[in-house]
Amino acid sequence: MSLSFPNQSRSYEEAGKRIRFIGHDGMFEIPFFAGADLFPGVTSEAGYLRAFDDARVSVYQAARRAYSGARRPIYVLTRADFG
Repeated sequence: MSLSFPNQSRSYEEAGKRIRFIGHDGMFEIPFFAGADLFPGVTSEAGYLRAFDDARVSVYQAARRAYSGARRPIYVLTRADFG
């Protein structure tokens, strides 16, 4: 199976300063986080979610690359994942 993102929901986690979203590999849910530092200049929860939505295609591409490299229980995307 390959990683897919059928559920477009995402949420902002203030404590971790990151956006949480879920990928699916078959029946398995794979939790991902995108650090807020990936969206420079943004200062509010609504702004982070909007920036995530605007970058959704590249975020999903980075998530697929990170996931294919190593199977882990959780993934935190950083700038290195977008290279």
